[in-house]
Amino acid sequence: MNHDRYETDYLAGILKDTRTIALLGASPNPERPSNGVMRFLLSRGYEVFPVNPGQAGKEIAGRIVYATLADVPQPVDMVEVFRASEYLDGVVNDALSLQPLPKVIWAQLGVRDDAAAARAEAAGIKVVMNRCPAIEIPRLLQA
Repeated sequence: MNHDRYETDYLAGILKDTRTIALLGASPNPERPSNGVMRFLLSRGYEVFPVNPGQAGKEIAGRIVYATLADVPQPVDMVEVFRASEYLDGVVNDALSLQPLPKVIWAQLGVRDDAAAARAEAAGIKVVMNRCPAIEIPRLLQA
């Protein structure tokens, strides 16, 4: 898939079908984008599981933080990535080890690794890169 641009229906479909999200790189700092996006997603009715090894066992926005994707106690529809591009390949590796697989890996603004995306897509996982759901939801899901 070409990740330079996404069809509106592709993004809207993902956002409508997603219910559970593992948010990698979740920060307890309200000034950090991951914190604001997590709170936004929670306010829109998504079930969000924050993932950050340095915060494991603590709470962010009233949600228990998990150390790794594998520690999240239930399957997730989407893995939302707040990590630098060089970590996306490892995130794909971790996602591919989950059963069932997540339906989507969504990499935040500025995060892109086309080779990692191709591996995820080859396993049947949709990929979105360099986009923010907190921007796309109001734009695409006028609720």
